[in-house]
Amino acid sequence: MATTARKKVGERQKVSLTPSHSNSPSKEKKPVKKSHNDNPFHNAQRQLKEAFDRMKLDKEWYEVLKEPKEVLEVTFSVHTEKGLHVFKGYRVHHNDSRGPYKGGVRYHPNVSMDEVKALAMWMTWKCAVVDIPFGGAKGGVICNPKDMSRLELENMTRAYIRALGDFIGPMKDIPAPDVYTDAQTMAWIMDEYSKGKDRNVFSVVTGKPPTLGGSLGRECATGCGLAFMARETMKYYKMDPAKTKAAVQGYGNLGSIASQRLYEMGVKVIAVSDSKGGIYNENGLNPHEIETHKAKTGSVVGLKGAKTITNSQLLELKCDLLLPCALESQITQENAGKIKARIILEGANGPTTPEAEKILNRKGVIVVPDVLANAGGVTVSYFEWVQDLQSYFWTEEDVNSRMDIIMTKAFHNVVTLMEKYKVPMRTAAYMLAIQRVLDAMKKRD
Repeated sequence: MATTARKKVGERQKVSLTPSHSNSPSKEKKPVKKSHNDNPFHNAQRQLKEAFDRMKLDKEWYEVLKEPKEVLEVTFSVHTEKGLHVFKGYRVHHNDSRGPYKGGVRYHPNVSMDEVKALAMWMTWKCAVVDIPFGGAKGGVICNPKDMSRLELENMTRAYIRALGDFIGPMKDIPAPDVYTDAQTMAWIMDEYSKGKDRNVFSVVTGKPPTLGGSLGRECATGCGLAFMARETMKYYKMDPAKTKAAVQGYGNLGSIASQRLYEMGVKVIAVSDSKGGIYNENGLNPHEIETHKAKTGSVVGLKGAKTITNSQLLELKCDLLLPCALESQITQENAGKIKARIILEGANGPTTPEAEKILNRKGVIVVPDVLANAGGVTVSYFEWVQDLQSYFWTEEDVNSRMDIIMTKAFHNVVTLMEKYKVPMRTAAYMLAIQRVLDAMKKRD
């Protein structure tokens, strides 16, 4: 039986980020200490402030929105085959003025409170940009899932959900997959939450297996949505897909799906990478062959006919489209000046720091921001939630068609503001999202 400590933290209170471990079942890496400029929460607040200043809004509203509404920190222990292990986890609620909180759960050694707070804020804007009735949330557990068995992951997941208790719920906060969590993780969450309620509550999470109320098309939703945004971007800038070269950093579910969809559009994918390194071929790579190779070897590295490169080298390749699909803070002021891509489509959350984006803007590099570019996942999560509540399920074709309509409309709404106010695309997306959130908050006052 796991023991749990809960700590609910109010606005602007400091929280200790030091994890407590005992008899660890895996050799966990210590969280990487970030500089102030690479702190994702500081970056999220700065992005918000820039949009507020451009919109000339009352600073009182900025003070409300720059911090999460609720933060929960939990410490829980789990008995494993290697002894008792103590984990630390978080769940952050940023804003729910437009609907229940929505956001993923990530398992990673470098999870921190500031990271989760930033991701929750970005989720608020993401949901508002595509105009779906959710607010922003995020969760995470400090762990190294690569060194944990399936049973250890299940026991940890169930203990984490017991620790969260009523902090989540189908009409309050609906988790979803994120870094190193998947449909199986969501099945465990749904099952554990349902046990506590003594009934099946399928709508408490999204990203579940279809046999447990998951939506068809959910697994590829973020990658497909990113490809839709690439398609619309190429149309807007009058780019011929057959003459377009793309590089994709991060070859997990998101990066692989996006690569395949771009390839099917006729785009030449010249480089991809994962945590072990990257591969490059100026004549193009076949993403389907890469997927087969990675399934056999565990990495994209070593593909026949491809040159091995580093993740840093991939980011600096000459290409038309650069898709960072890994973690946040990949494009910084240190490497932004070396970026040779014409357009960056942010598949990951927060891959570009504010300092880097200023450099990119001066160079004329277009950044399609994460709150728009990777919103396909949360859009189909919304579809799944609706289907669960109705107990009526759609075809995959219907899901993809509805997502395409919503995301394409969002793209053109953002572009309209970008043209009207002569601002970068991220600022336009924030202006759209912030206005929608503020409208909801003011009407509820």
